[in-house]
Amino acid sequence: MALPSGIAFSSDHKVLLPDRFNVAVPFIDRHVAEGRGAKAAILTARESVTYADLADRVNRAGNALLAKGLAPGDRLLMVVKDCPAFFYLFWGAIKAGIVPVPPNTLLRAEDYAYMTEDSGCRLALYSPEFAGEVEPALRLLGSKAPVAMTVDGFLDDMAEASPALAARLAAPTEDCFWLYSSGSTGRPKGAVHAQRDMVVTSELYGVRVLGVTESDVSYSAAKLFFAYGLGNGMTFPLWTGGTAVLDDRRPTPDTTFENIERFRPSLYYGVPTLYAAQLAALESKPRNLSSLRACVSAGEALPADMFRRWKDKTGTAILDGIGSTEALHIFIGNRLDDCRPGTSGKPVPGYEARILDEAGDPVPRGGSGRLWIRAESAATYYWNKPEKTAETMVDGWLNTGDTYREDPDGYFIYEGRSDDMLKVGGIWCSPVEIENCLIGHPAVLEAAVVGQADEQALIKPKAIVVLKQAGTGSAALTEELMALCKKTLAPYKYPRWVEYVAELPKTATGKIQRFKLRT
Repeated sequence: MALPSGIAFSSDHKVLLPDRFNVAVPFIDRHVAEGRGAKAAILTARESVTYADLADRVNRAGNALLAKGLAPGDRLLMVVKDCPAFFYLFWGAIKAGIVPVPPNTLLRAEDYAYMTEDSGCRLALYSPEFAGEVEPALRLLGSKAPVAMTVDGFLDDMAEASPALAARLAAPTEDCFWLYSSGSTGRPKGAVHAQRDMVVTSELYGVRVLGVTESDVSYSAAKLFFAYGLGNGMTFPLWTGGTAVLDDRRPTPDTTFENIERFRPSLYYGVPTLYAAQLAALESKPRNLSSLRACVSAGEALPADMFRRWKDKTGTAILDGIGSTEALHIFIGNRLDDCRPGTSGKPVPGYEARILDEAGDPVPRGGSGRLWIRAESAATYYWNKPEKTAETMVDGWLNTGDTYREDPDGYFIYEGRSDDMLKVGGIWCSPVEIENCLIGHPAVLEAAVVGQADEQALIKPKAIVVLKQAGTGSAALTEELMALCKKTLAPYKYPRWVEYVAELPKTATGKIQRFKLRT
């Protein structure tokens, strides 16, 4: 499908936009004019929403927000489940010049109180399912709490609003929407994204790497509230005129397989934790996944063994990649025609990547260091966090906080968060490399590796393991795991201790929170 009128990309993949535009126009409004009005934009177990329905309801949502006294630039906090209303509110706000802020829907009252106050939002809308945390958060704020109401109540008001709304034009670099970081180490940070950012990710990764087209049906187990899910389940299908499948339930092997068999998506997006659970489920019950042409993974590095087992079971490749809230989506990724298991792939067209040492100098290829990227989709700044902004966003480059190395063929290999790296015997050691080795054992579902001091107060690797079959591991299994690592890895990298647990602590995006496992 051709690019929307007035939008182009240069030969070096830089986006060319009008001086004034509103990003809701190419993502929402154009589809009716281009003949897709009767086509399904959204599918759920309860309803189908056409592109004509979507355009109408986006306009009504924008008008209803304005009628409640919100003005351009005001923030709308939307604690909303994965449902069509998320689309109406998000795009209606943007079209009206209001800034939508969709936080993690798995948080607690204290978190929502912090984000509500930090964002300075004028209105908070929430799905009734989240009232048990959102309403106490508002009470914590007392007189500082904004106006708030349930999404159901807002939809009633929206139905009475006008279906005609003129898009408020802005510069491509003006503030458009916010996403709060996962806050795995401290308070969440509001990453402020510009009007152009969703255009960049949808075209450069969605179309030019993944090959998303109008005929694709996209299903993301990763939720809309974080950057990865926002692209997978909303902006990629809307950019190309495709169809999105939404499910407001917690993703499990059963619910995800049910959706794949029912809606027959061509693209499926998950995280390694879920793929591991799905593989375990497929061992006992085959499922029909024949509609899938590609699967995508992000959130945590995908072990090579998991890639191979999924390909053997389903015949479909999982394309691993790395993205972030700040970059909005995947900026280094594998392709269907260029995929190397155990790596994050190569930089997405239009994205630059460099690996620097602790002094800020480039490391030689094959060396480990901090990954920095430069991209037009990068957040402009952190709200109310000037020091963190200055530390993370430097001269147009974004400090990812991840440790990487680049192999001789140009594939980028993830070695962990920079603060997760271990120095064993004076040599830097990647926890991810040890974890991937452990996951290759048939008894292991998941593993996390952290540093622990031995009797001489020297740091050595410790493995925390989740087994496929519930129960505690035996001494014999521990010996097997240690032997596997000694055989596969450099000898100093084997775990000196193995602890067995029922589950690992993770962020909402599926990243292991190793800091919670350190003792």
